[in-house]
Amino acid sequence: MDLIEPYGGTLCDRYLDAAAANKLKAEARDFPSWDLTERQACDVELLLNGGFSPLTGFMGQADYEGVLDTMRLADGTLWPMPITLDVSEAFAEQAAPGTRIALRDAEGVMLAVMDVESRWTPDKAHEARQVFATTDEAHPAVNVLFNRAGPVYLGGTLHGIESPVHYDFRNYRYSPAELREYFHKLGWNRIVAFQTRNPMHRAHVELTRMAARQTEANLLIHPVVGMTRPGDVDHYVRVRCYEHVLRQAPEQTTQLSLLPLAMRMGGPREALWHAIIRRNYGCTHFIVGRDHAGPGPGSDGQDFYGPYDAQELIQQHADEIGIQMVPFQAMSFVEDRAEYVPADAVKEGEEVLNLSGTEFRRRLREGLDIPEWFSYPEVVQELRRTFPPRHQQGFTVFFTGLSGSGKSTIANALRVKLMELGGRAVTLLDGDIVRKELSSELGFSKEHRDINVQRIGYVASEITKNGGCAICAPIAPYTDMRRRVRERIEQHGGFLEVHVATPLETCEARDRKGLYAKARAGLIKEFTGINDPYEEPEHPELRIDTREMAPDEAAHRILLKLEAMGFIRNP
Repeated sequence: MDLIEPYGGTLCDRYLDAAAANKLKAEARDFPSWDLTERQACDVELLLNGGFSPLTGFMGQADYEGVLDTMRLADGTLWPMPITLDVSEAFAEQAAPGTRIALRDAEGVMLAVMDVESRWTPDKAHEARQVFATTDEAHPAVNVLFNRAGPVYLGGTLHGIESPVHYDFRNYRYSPAELREYFHKLGWNRIVAFQTRNPMHRAHVELTRMAARQTEANLLIHPVVGMTRPGDVDHYVRVRCYEHVLRQAPEQTTQLSLLPLAMRMGGPREALWHAIIRRNYGCTHFIVGRDHAGPGPGSDGQDFYGPYDAQELIQQHADEIGIQMVPFQAMSFVEDRAEYVPADAVKEGEEVLNLSGTEFRRRLREGLDIPEWFSYPEVVQELRRTFPPRHQQGFTVFFTGLSGSGKSTIANALRVKLMELGGRAVTLLDGDIVRKELSSELGFSKEHRDINVQRIGYVASEITKNGGCAICAPIAPYTDMRRRVRERIEQHGGFLEVHVATPLETCEARDRKGLYAKARAGLIKEFTGINDPYEEPEHPELRIDTREMAPDEAAHRILLKLEAMGFIRNP
């Protein structure tokens, strides 16, 4: 029996042959160039290798609007997720329909040329409501849409020049065509795919084995290694964990392959999208569990999607997408049977052992025992290597407040106290010092202020990643940039935001540097609090008013907070 056909009947491999690619590459030297974001680079890879078949490029406006409103391309083909190239207004002016643009990776390597066929300004609020069913920025994709994505969309056909280079785990990186060829070589024609963005524990292994038995199919473990939810375990660690799991699988029945997808965490729509992608990779079945591709709770504490909404949507379109869903509930460990079973198969009176993800992370964080019924010792050891207890992790204390509020004084007091405690390298990134050493060429426009804080955030993230303590004390007046800094640093360790909430009148009365007087006299433009806004943090970990608290007391309060968070502990 032959392998299942790609979605739409044809695998849309967009790479040119060597001669055509070299010719177009030479011509493209004069084309406007767009440096792809991380998400766009993932999309380009899957557009070029056929993972997104039947798409042949970024969607034009007609396809985009159809996908938003009916989950269908302009020709009627079912497709649930918009795949668009968002750019700046300045770049969009160079990319009118009928022109060509070069698409480059972060190092400037040209990956593709795009024939610009459509250009428009989207209604992002409408996109968020239609695709993600929310405008809550606690949803990671909505946050990207509103705060990161460019304001103009471009659509058009892609011509592949060069495939992205991946230096890691090359033996697991298969294009759709390569994986199909591998399946053909092994004689596999029934393949059930398991989508994951987390390390696999015993419950996941038992679920996949049960799915393979039920479908009488071989198993493809197909984890996402592009972009997942902020805060997820990075793919380097996860793949090492998958390798341990793979050793537990029967030989010749299971394959590991990495998917360079940028997830949107879009719940039901995303699940349908995942199923279509797996068909393009040659799979006949697809496992869909509870809350597939859900991003967790929103600002109101409630999950964005129902636990089985994804299964219901795929079931509605099962015939059209042509890949069979294998639905699963959560797996529970029944102590008396010493095995995992689906939650709905637990009998009355049976003792069930559960370890939530939150509790698992707490035990990792605090170095506590993790039972073997929950995970393989090799997987736990791998995670412990990467995620030591909190008191051994790096962290950043990020002060924000008006000029003269007392940030630098408290930050210096905290630095001394942390150095007295010992155990970590401590670095103070004071606003004035950073301005002198890293940002001397910058002014005080909003753009330049953001660049300055972005640089501070980058340095702090590197310090945190390497187990040190970074103390940052810029004014950092804008909410969005503070959020970006937090997101960057929390990937590597702890983040404690301290709002030094000393009122403007007190700061102005102090005016040790005479800056407020100059701003009032019009000698300093764009001065925060006078003629440029300060956006107060809504939910900092600490809020300190220096009218009521001496620097030594404030620094001690921060130490107590760090201790409560687990980042420092008394001998």
